[in-house]
Amino acid sequence: MTFTTPKHRSRERVVQALYQYMLSGGEVLQIEQQFLNQKSGKISKAFFSNLFINILKNRTELDELIAPTISRDTEELGSVEHAVLYLGAYELQNSIEVPYKVVINEALEIAKLYGAEGGFKLINASLDKLAKKLRTVEVGHS
Repeated sequence: MTFTTPKHRSRERVVQALYQYMLSGGEVLQIEQQFLNQKSGKISKAFFSNLFINILKNRTELDELIAPTISRDTEELGSVEHAVLYLGAYELQNSIEVPYKVVINEALEIAKLYGAEGGFKLINASLDKLAKKLRTVEVGHS
């Protein structure tokens, strides 16, 4: 078993909650509560809620960011890959305090765990392109 931080577990739950929302629709606050109340592993509740709610609020904008970085329509993405790309794109754009390499690495770890086989390659390529666009200065200095 690998050591995971509360923030990493929060990101995993965000992807799971987004996945559930995308598949079933469902009530956002109900899904949020369901994932906040899970007993497996400590999470950062404020971090989870902030990501989950804000990603859902900004889905259209995130799809517009993601679309040019992938070779297919965002509608054709698997739900897990789509959820992971939402997480990565949102964090690249809004969580400037998190180094872009950490954002991409976290997304890849989650994609490898929950996504389709090889899906992480698409995510890596997409988030790489987004990092170059959204974190120009940071990427240029690494």
